[in-house]
Amino acid sequence: MADPVTTPEPAERQEIDTSVPHSARIWNYWLGGKDNYPVDEAAGDAYTDVFPGIVTIARSSRAFLRRTITYLVSEAGVRQFLDVGTGLPTAQNTHEVAQRLAPEARIVYVDNDPMVLTHARALLTSTEEGATAYIDADVTDPDRILEAAARTLDLGRPTALILSNILGHVADHDQARSIVTRLMDALPSGSHLSVNDGSRGIDPVFEQAQDAYNNSGAVPYNLRGIDEITAFFDGLELVEPGVVPVTRWRPEPGSGTPEVVAEHGGLARKP
Repeated sequence: MADPVTTPEPAERQEIDTSVPHSARIWNYWLGGKDNYPVDEAAGDAYTDVFPGIVTIARSSRAFLRRTITYLVSEAGVRQFLDVGTGLPTAQNTHEVAQRLAPEARIVYVDNDPMVLTHARALLTSTEEGATAYIDADVTDPDRILEAAARTLDLGRPTALILSNILGHVADHDQARSIVTRLMDALPSGSHLSVNDGSRGIDPVFEQAQDAYNNSGAVPYNLRGIDEITAFFDGLELVEPGVVPVTRWRPEPGSGTPEVVAEHGGLARKP
């Protein structure tokens, strides 16, 4: 098993292209972060000019992540997390939420963006009892992810696979499903899958803005129908309330009736 803080692997590509907007940096901008460039701000502003609700979606997605991790630690007893496509560090990162509740929790982050690698040391903090590590790998290479994750995680023990706003970058739905299947097949009974992604069929203005973004030269992000998102959980036991708008997945008590947003997510257990 790894030391509490694991040095990130060398990236194959260290260059950071600041001439083209990047989804992780735009997302960081919408979340109120500072790790972005003027080209990202311009793309983010152009998007919000068409669909201001994207900021709500971005922040609701982060809140969904926090609530699912809280459930996994406090109710499901999970102590290992594999967070693929983590993006740039922001508030309430997976390791912060998990280790606040269970200091012995072990977390592996996966991303292949050189800017994320540059900021990886902001992620590589850990309690003495636990561990936090970073892997430079692409979501389309699940075998490499599993091989590297096994240096920090005991993949013979229940592990939570986190796929938050990453599967939309895999254009072919069958390929995206095969990636999920390959990763979950390597994890034992009692493991969990958490997925949330932008959804089609809810908000046509959102779809118009996303289509324009995909044609801007940035790396495309493909919205999917709710049935397609639900299909990622085939063979698993969905935790109530199932696949729903992220705002409506176990909202905080007393928060009222959350609005419906075009971002669906769910959590499921491997039997």
